[in-house]
Amino acid sequence: MHLYPVMLRYRLKTLRHYTPEIKMRWIVTSAWPYINAVPHLGTLVQVLSSDVYARYRRKKGDDVVFVSGSDEHGTPIEIEAVRKGINPKELTDKMHQYVSNLFERFGISYDNYTRTESPVHVDFVRSFYMRVYENGHIFEEEIEQLYCPKDNMYLPDRFVVGTCPHCGYESAHGDQCDKCGRLLTPTELIDPKCALCGSKPEIRRTKHWFFDLPKFSDDLREYILKNEELPENARTMSLSMIDDGLRPRSVTRDNKWGIPAPFPGAEGKTIYVWMEAVLGYVSAVKEYFQRIGKPEEFERFWKSGETRSIYFIGKDNIPFHTLIFPALLMASEDGYVLPYNVASTEFLLYEGDKFSKRRRWGIWLDEALELLPPDYWRFYMIYIRPETKDANFMWEDFEAKINNELNDIIGNLVHRVLTFISSRYNGVVPEAELDDESRAMLERAKEVAKRIEDNLEKIKLRDALRELLEMARLGNRFFNSREPWKDISENKERADSTILASYILIKALACYMHVFMPFSAEKLWYMMGLEGKPPTFDRAFELVKNINLKEIEPLFRKVKREELLNKLKKVREEGRILSAQEF
Repeated sequence: MHLYPVMLRYRLKTLRHYTPEIKMRWIVTSAWPYINAVPHLGTLVQVLSSDVYARYRRKKGDDVVFVSGSDEHGTPIEIEAVRKGINPKELTDKMHQYVSNLFERFGISYDNYTRTESPVHVDFVRSFYMRVYENGHIFEEEIEQLYCPKDNMYLPDRFVVGTCPHCGYESAHGDQCDKCGRLLTPTELIDPKCALCGSKPEIRRTKHWFFDLPKFSDDLREYILKNEELPENARTMSLSMIDDGLRPRSVTRDNKWGIPAPFPGAEGKTIYVWMEAVLGYVSAVKEYFQRIGKPEEFERFWKSGETRSIYFIGKDNIPFHTLIFPALLMASEDGYVLPYNVASTEFLLYEGDKFSKRRRWGIWLDEALELLPPDYWRFYMIYIRPETKDANFMWEDFEAKINNELNDIIGNLVHRVLTFISSRYNGVVPEAELDDESRAMLERAKEVAKRIEDNLEKIKLRDALRELLEMARLGNRFFNSREPWKDISENKERADSTILASYILIKALACYMHVFMPFSAEKLWYMMGLEGKPPTFDRAFELVKNINLKEIEPLFRKVKREELLNKLKKVREEGRILSAQEF
């Protein structure tokens, strides 16, 4: 028997009847980074994807709340704090501020980037779980748990490694196999070991509180089958897990650093960090509206059938967002909207191998900003976004794409048009009657713009960025074929039409660039003599009058990978940034 068939039918009906032309409310978020270390480029892929999508929805005129936060509880932080000889809160205060600043420097346009130590989040999690407990969906049970006598501690799931009983992967963790994606419990692992010291743990009995996830199997199946927005990898993995049989999930842990469990008799227990962090998507929105003095908007966003929530994650986090989080929302019986889409990607590799802090293999966010401005990274990370298969960051390819596409296609068009206006029109954009060829070019540009929007709507961000390059290519071909440097003295009216049409094109280019490369788009907008920031898409191709250019400079520059690698080596040797100090 389904627990909430009426609610689910309503939610899924609204999903099927949604069309992009209707203005909607959106909750956009990405998985909360665990801040025991500085995030690397692999983390940036998810954060940047969510930012591009949030910017897109705003450009469409939708009502958007874009949130995320620092995941700062659990044993890894606790152990790192002990190693440093400080309190866990002291460590996470420092890391949260540092990571927040990095995201701001990358232009991530959060409405609220919060943290799991936020009082709003702590209160929300405790009251939410008491609600689920009172609804009869949490039970207590004495269980066998792995204990490391050498480290004198119960081992959380992620601190147990062993062989996956399903696929045979030898480095599976106690909560999930990183290879096949199956949800696990530590005692299921074959030949388990303590991830801290490598010794074999012993089994001890302890009491814990569990969420009755199997009770929601039928409703979860219906939700997944009827939600056509879920990507195929998320749908397939989730249905396979349901078919295999879901198991109750532990809500509590024996570690001290975390949110105290609210259940009667659970003194000394904390909420398991994974079961807590997913609720941050809800509490962050609540905190945002409280902060701006509109607490009633929280209900309108999270409990309205006209709100869509979308989550940008890596494929290893799929089950927590398609199974556990939706089931928790159902279990609260408070009418929260279920996830509209879980936009999962494959993995990002670095020069053919996994990122590794221990081996210094990869690029960390503070390092990246020491090497180049943020829009260079934003461009390339979306260009290679691992949407259907693993992607590989390679310095040779990075150099080629920055030089041959970002600089030579977009940067070249902008510089040619604006310097021509500056030198041949004294910086004043000509007012002219567009001829047929100029109007036809702009109509083709509008078709490209429509493809950009269509790809953004479908979360094909990589394809959308490549269409942006196509818009710039169109402008370059038009400028070359029209040869305004000849017409300026021989056929002024034609030259005026060419320049005005080219100016309108790069104005539209700036509007669409603003989604991907906001700093460069705003710089371009300023150089073009336009006020404010690039507007919504429906105003991208508007005709302009009485425009005087500002001072012009190249929008991008070419890079040399040898110079960047030498600079990276120097940055690490100097130890001026936190990621370098951590190694």
